Amino acid sequence: MSFPQNTLRFHWFLPRILLASTLILLSCSLKRRDNQSFIYCSEGSPSSFNPQIFTDGTSNNASSHTIFERLVAFKYGSVEIIPSLAESFDISEDRLTYTFHLRKDVPFHANDRFTPTRLFNSKDVLFSINRMLNKDHPYHKVSGGSYEYFVAMGMNKAIRSLKAPDLHTVVMTLSSPDASFLANLAMPFMSIHSQEYAEALLKNKEQERIDQYPIGTGPFVFKNYSKDSVIRYKVNLDYWGEKPSLKRMAFSITTDASVRFQKLKTMECHFINSPSPADLEAIKREPHLKLEEGFGLNVGYLAMNTEKKPFNNPKVRRAISLALNKKSYIKAIYLDQAIPAKNPLPPTIWSYHDELKELEYNPQKAKALLKEAGLPQGFSAELWTLPVSRPYNPNGKKMGEMMQADLRKVGIDIKLVSYEWPTYLKKTSQGEHQMVQLGWSGDNGDPSNFLNVLLSCDGVTSGSNSARWCHPQFDQLLKDALLTSDIKERTRLYKRAQEIFREELPWVPLAHSKVFRAMNKKVHGYKMDPLGGDIFRTISLKKDSTQ
Repeated sequence: MSFPQNTLRFHWFLPRILLASTLILLSCSLKRRDNQSFIYCSEGSPSSFNPQIFTDGTSNNASSHTIFERLVAFKYGSVEIIPSLAESFDISEDRLTYTFHLRKDVPFHANDRFTPTRLFNSKDVLFSINRMLNKDHPYHKVSGGSYEYFVAMGMNKAIRSLKAPDLHTVVMTLSSPDASFLANLAMPFMSIHSQEYAEALLKNKEQERIDQYPIGTGPFVFKNYSKDSVIRYKVNLDYWGEKPSLKRMAFSITTDASVRFQKLKTMECHFINSPSPADLEAIKREPHLKLEEGFGLNVGYLAMNTEKKPFNNPKVRRAISLALNKKSYIKAIYLDQAIPAKNPLPPTIWSYHDELKELEYNPQKAKALLKEAGLPQGFSAELWTLPVSRPYNPNGKKMGEMMQADLRKVGIDIKLVSYEWPTYLKKTSQGEHQMVQLGWSGDNGDPSNFLNVLLSCDGVTSGSNSARWCHPQFDQLLKDALLTSDIKERTRLYKRAQEIFREELPWVPLAHSKVFRAMNKKVHGYKMDPLGGDIFRTISLKKDSTQ
């Protein structure tokens, strides 16, 4: 996933030099075949360590699958929903009441300022959800008070009541049936926090620490973070589930894809996310490396802010779509490791509207549409380019330059702008942009995870709809699709929604890319996650005969 969200100002007390030295020691351990220290070269800095307030994949990897857990989870490597912090659950016949029976043996993490005195229970579930749900909650406004995913998925309207009959039972009652509700509960934004930790911070008036120094129940314990440099974890020795074989883990933040490859090649890290397409063949030739690939649930796109002129005119938006030579981007930037996009949904998800034809590159028609829109001489605008390498867009700067050249041919003068990743996301969520490169990797295998988050009216309110596009008929189709569990009917509704999207074009779908992960051959137990995350709890490091 990658999309606008509020960001945090982190205040870290550990000296950068100490953390850098630790990372060097871990790298040396890698070369000495230390099989209990794992280094991941990540593509960017997290915008937060609280899954409730971010929507980007970079932050997701840093906390959602390491530090935190949810009531239910996706089975590793699939979209099947399984119990997690809730060992079982019941659903009423009318599909309005969900009763969760909680595990009784789950401890929370500790840090240098907090040691839990009790195990996980229903109070923690109520605290975590009510923080997002209730505006009067003492933690609701902490870190900005914006819960984009929670709002965009309609959870603020779906949950009518939330109760805890006892310490090991939670009952949620919905306002109406919601076909995506269980899948939503398995998503990162529904992570469970410690109420006891929150109360201790509140007592000391240090509420912001809950999002800076996270406490969860997951397989890894957060140790520290040096901004834009390294995140360090240790294994959770008291973890209720199967413990990782690793003892230590570090995220070495390396924004340049080529540098990440060099670090992997020289054994400074074990694993890299989103290698550059230009490096794929070189990775395959390295005897101590291996490469995994697959088509993910993703889409890269160019969003146009429909609240700003001239992007409020559908003719202008269509002209921009016709002016962009997507096939040239596929060849030059993705090196043919992607396919052109024509819909906001990827073709690997059910309800994809394959019958719709792709809009062909046509600069002459684009010029004619601009003339019809009253802009025969074109116009000037800013285009924000993606500052990090993501599967759906491996090189935002280069793509921006190619878009700039394409749009110049039809009379649109483009100034390219970019920001560091957290700032980029924050500014986009606030609607400061005119045009912006973004993308999305699906989180739960349901079409609503794309359409509701990225294009709904609620998404405008939350900041996750970067086109700022609210279409009543489109929005009603999304709502109707959640009221039924009939896949055929949901598919019909989502296909009609895609037809409206095509008519309006609030953003230009660009590409659906293959997803690649490169790693040292010592790495075992890793699976490509269909939902786009990198999950390391099952990883082990074993000696390889080539090393």
